[in-house]
Amino acid sequence: MGPHSTWFDFFPGFGGLKERLHESLGRTWTWQVFQATSFELAHVTGALLVLAFLWYGAARYARAVGVSGDAGLVPPPKFGIRNLFETLADTVLGLMAGVMGEKAAKRYLPLVGTFFLFILFSNLLGLIPGFLPPTDTLKTNLALSASVFLLTHVYGVREHGLKYFKHFLGPVWWLIPLMLPIEVISHIARPVSLSMRLLGNIVADHKVVLVFFGIFAFILPLPFMLMGVLVCVVQAVVFSLLTTVYISQAVAHEEH
Repeated sequence: MGPHSTWFDFFPGFGGLKERLHESLGRTWTWQVFQATSFELAHVTGALLVLAFLWYGAARYARAVGVSGDAGLVPPPKFGIRNLFETLADTVLGLMAGVMGEKAAKRYLPLVGTFFLFILFSNLLGLIPGFLPPTDTLKTNLALSASVFLLTHVYGVREHGLKYFKHFLGPVWWLIPLMLPIEVISHIARPVSLSMRLLGNIVADHKVVLVFFGIFAFILPLPFMLMGVLVCVVQAVVFSLLTTVYISQAVAHEEH
């Protein structure tokens, strides 16, 4: 199995499907740091695998807490899928509450929590030999960060109406030529920084583990895989916290 091969390559017809999709989805144009690349179907199938796991975990959790009586409130004695999702959800809620308050944190937890869980398990998937993390490609990360960018402004407009765009113009009219370009550039930089930060850390971590697997696949990569788990968690936390900060700034009301 080569460095870019995955277990999906053993599926019948997977290689042919990837070649057909590459004809229409592969990038042939080049511009500065962007070079021609092939369409990597393994990232798509990896993302679908993560989504299937999240759906399964959410279904198990909903079924468990939907039980009437104490059985739906008291966690089971053995650590399982329900405990895992409860722990992660409580962790994200605590982080969000420290930024925007408990009331707003509960309101936006479904969105930020979904980002956190998808990014976390996508990152962790890359630590399993024979899988590529969906987050080590710019396509996935730009889709995630662009969603944050758009939803931030949607929430801002929903909370303040068209007055939301007033903060782009500055406190007085004669500062508009200065403040408007600065605000626009700073907001555009948000999805770029979110996607590039996640991409750089996950690609670097995946390459390090891959190198030591190539040197000696037994025991030697283990310390770097443990360090990789920390990187995976930290990057998911950073993405979620920054998303929380951006939403909090968009929906915050000025104090007079």
